[in-house]
Amino acid sequence: MTIRLYNTLSNAIEELQPSDGEALRIYACGPTVYDYGHIGNFRTFLHVDLLRRTLELFGTKVKHVMNITDVDDKIIRNAAAANIPIGEYTPRFEKAFFEDLDALSVEHPEVIARATEHIDEMVKLIQCLAEQDLAYKTEDGSWYFRIAGFPAYGKLSKKDFSGITDGARVDVDEYDKDSARDFALWKAPKPGEYHWQTPLGPGRPGWHIECSAMAMEYLGDNFDLHAGGEDLMFPHHENEIAQSESATHKPFARHWFHVRFLLVEGRKMSKSEGNFYTLRDLLLKGYKASAIRFLLTSVPYRQQLNFTFEGLGAETGAVERLRTFYQRLKNTQWPENCNATAIQEAASTAKGKFLAALANDLNTAEARAAIFDLVRTVNAAADAGSLCRSSVAAVLDTLADFDRIFTVLEDNDSHWTRFALEWAEKEGRLDEASPEVRAQISLSDSQIDALIEERNQARRTRNFARADAIRKELLEKGILLEDSKEGVRWKRK
Repeated sequence: MTIRLYNTLSNAIEELQPSDGEALRIYACGPTVYDYGHIGNFRTFLHVDLLRRTLELFGTKVKHVMNITDVDDKIIRNAAAANIPIGEYTPRFEKAFFEDLDALSVEHPEVIARATEHIDEMVKLIQCLAEQDLAYKTEDGSWYFRIAGFPAYGKLSKKDFSGITDGARVDVDEYDKDSARDFALWKAPKPGEYHWQTPLGPGRPGWHIECSAMAMEYLGDNFDLHAGGEDLMFPHHENEIAQSESATHKPFARHWFHVRFLLVEGRKMSKSEGNFYTLRDLLLKGYKASAIRFLLTSVPYRQQLNFTFEGLGAETGAVERLRTFYQRLKNTQWPENCNATAIQEAASTAKGKFLAALANDLNTAEARAAIFDLVRTVNAAADAGSLCRSSVAAVLDTLADFDRIFTVLEDNDSHWTRFALEWAEKEGRLDEASPEVRAQISLSDSQIDALIEERNQARRTRNFARADAIRKELLEKGILLEDSKEGVRWKRK
């Protein structure tokens, strides 16, 4: 099965295939490591993860490169305020970023490219542009790209820049979308500012040149797909195209993949609005990493997601429902024989719909719906005593494909809640954790299992007072028990 994906450059849904016939080469814009990532950032990274997982599920090899922007204005400013070198400031937030990716079950790229490790490549690219009179040096020692020398400027964002005049520019990285002009390739240092000594003169790279140089270093002058959030389309991706194609005279990326913005409770996320959340903020409030992943991927990437706490609660319930269903199938001793045809056909149909939805522009909503329809059908059959080993095996096979994409069936949430608490304690931010989280995490999984076994023994000896006391103790610490004919199941609230 082949994936068809919307291409921002062509405004059309197109087939996605490796141009070299071997591996699909993807460049995805990574984090600027000046602070902890927020949930809007992670919505983009999660949909890139879904894309690469889908490609792999369909048998396509992937070479995925992601940059780490470890030098820019914010990093320099924040490191100076903390009175430490940027080489000591950024590793803390890079480490945190990858920890957050792991909590959200995001696969790591094949190549991690740090800007500070590719200065030579950036300098060579700027020199190539200067040789064509497309880069020029200003009196302060900075270098700029001459937009007037690239007539196709605006072809990605579809903005009209016909009125741009040669030499007009802005001197900052944080651009206003209405004032796009010649952009910085190399920035001369301010007094006391961190910089490199190069043939261009002292300075540091502009943001846009970093991605062009690193993408071409690992993927070649022309590669298959460039990914990022829709906020990067202009000016960042537009500038990447201009400088890269001017240097090589080849198309830069064939396919452009952009993920829509995230709203929080119907508003744009910002610290001033009080609706700005990192993953760690949500874990400390008691929400599960799996539910956060499930919510952030619930709406297809080209649609805007409105993140609400009501929605997060619903996704928590959805994950628990899937896990309960999965454990029921795995842990029940099903009969050897039955009329398995109907359930096998239901599993096959669900799998077909699931894969077709993913192939159709990563329609995660339809893909999820196919699986939940299967859950209802199979639960009804199980309640009616109509399941056996062969029919259950067919359902588990479909669930395996589902979990290769969404990765929520195995419960490792308590690990990441404990991780967030340990982090908060080290950072002196333990007061940000809700009392419920602190209560939940006071018991390890093994301690919970031991108390449940003690309760089981109390019930066997008809010591119901002790059994009830244990249930109450667990409930007070956020542990819910469910007695079923298959045994006792537990989960954290």
